[in-house]
Amino acid sequence: MKLFDVYPLYDIEPVRANGCYLWDKTDTKYLDLYGGHAVISVGHTHPYYVEKLSSQLKAIGFYSNAVKNSLQVELAEKLGKASGYDDYSLFLCNSGAEANENALKLASFHTGRKRVISFGQSFHGRTSLAVSTTDNPAIVAPVNAVHQVSFVPLNDAKAVEEEMKKGDVCAVIIEGIQGIGGIRIPKTDFMHKLRALCDQYGVVLILDEIQSGYGRSGKFFAHQYAGIKADLITLAKGMGNGFPIGGVMIGPQFEARYGMLGTTFGGNHLACAAAIAVLDIMEKEQLVENAAEVGKFLMEELNDLDGIREVRGEGLIIGLEFDFPISEIRKKLLFEKHIFTGYSGQNTIRILPPLTLTKEQAESFVVALSEVLFELDNK
Repeated sequence: MKLFDVYPLYDIEPVRANGCYLWDKTDTKYLDLYGGHAVISVGHTHPYYVEKLSSQLKAIGFYSNAVKNSLQVELAEKLGKASGYDDYSLFLCNSGAEANENALKLASFHTGRKRVISFGQSFHGRTSLAVSTTDNPAIVAPVNAVHQVSFVPLNDAKAVEEEMKKGDVCAVIIEGIQGIGGIRIPKTDFMHKLRALCDQYGVVLILDEIQSGYGRSGKFFAHQYAGIKADLITLAKGMGNGFPIGGVMIGPQFEARYGMLGTTFGGNHLACAAAIAVLDIMEKEQLVENAAEVGKFLMEELNDLDGIREVRGEGLIIGLEFDFPISEIRKKLLFEKHIFTGYSGQNTIRILPPLTLTKEQAESFVVALSEVLFELDNK
């Protein structure tokens, strides 16, 4: 049997890692500024994280959620405290797509409606329902999606209200900061209008914080920059530092019923141990504050470079937009400077490093990028 070839892969195979660094089979050292799509939050192979997973694996690695699991309770309590959403409830699943899927179900159950408003250049996952809320030409939305979805431009409150006036909208789903969309930040006044419109028309506001959450933006959730509260918040990626886990934070207005939602692997012992370790490390090492400080420093340094059209982001979720395709820049950064980066579309580099990134590591990237840009400009 061979692998189903749907991902283009670089001929680099990491074999060990530590903090913000990876080493390949030839022992070449790489600075990781992408963290596997923003998954690595507390750094690769953090000793506390490894110890907690190892201990849990020796005790009881996994059991179904049909029995009590006190780790779920501990995780919910710590997450509520860290995020400022103590009065919310937590449903655990395995991934961001599942989290969004379950949030959309809850919105339908709560309102009795099925239409969803999503925004241009958004991405919410790869299940059928999650894909149907995704505005990305590279991903084909299913014809017979469970929900009907209307796409409107980001920051266009008038377009949102026109859709809500039709009376059949159950939810608005929006990313705290658009990831695949090129690190685009919703305007604060728009977020306030969106919250008010959802209240006025009885629509559920879902904040997709799967990529922009968990401290990456310099606040626990990116939407907290706007000073609003969501009805449902979806989580994954950095939640487990690489171990598969996702969740939905659910407002107190939603009533739980047996059989309403379900999962086989969600909230298993190992996943909870990973997620608890992440929160412990984030608190002890003040990683949300570090993301804010180092991210601000990095963006200021990048803004001083010639050749970048725009630097966007908050904390350590950063987009660098150029006036030309960035494929050659990324190849040089990877194969000559040994730095991993991400991308959005043809013209935007995405920076999503572990939240443990230091100013020295950030500065080394700025120097490497300036050298690459100088070389390409004089080619």
